[in-house]
Amino acid sequence: VDLVESGGGFVQAGGSLRLSCAASGSTSTIDAMRWYREAPGKQREFVAAITKGGGSTNYADSVKGRFTISRDNTKNVMYLQMNSLKPEDTAVYHCMAATDDSWYWGPGTQVTVSS
Repeated sequence: VDLVESGGGFVQAGGSLRLSCAASGSTSTIDAMRWYREAPGKQREFVAAITKGGGSTNYADSVKGRFTISRDNTKNVMYLQMNSLKPEDTAVYHCMAATDDSWYWGPGTQVTVSS
């Protein structure tokens, strides 16, 4: 499974961005998918998760109510709609896809939120 993120960029506080994670390869083996982020000097942290069918989602408290995770299995793409962005949301955002025997990661996309 190969993953590539896109949609990052520079935005002012209060703005919005929509990240995408495109999967290729053995996409039929993908189960749950997640977004993580890594800010400078900090450990990678969980942001949001979605089940295979998209029926269940989970969010970190820090983004709950502002971010929405979704996926389109017909296109093999996962999304993260980010609204009301804050400077503390600045990080490299990585997508992760879980299969029965492994986790796969994308290289990440940079999100920078100015105050």
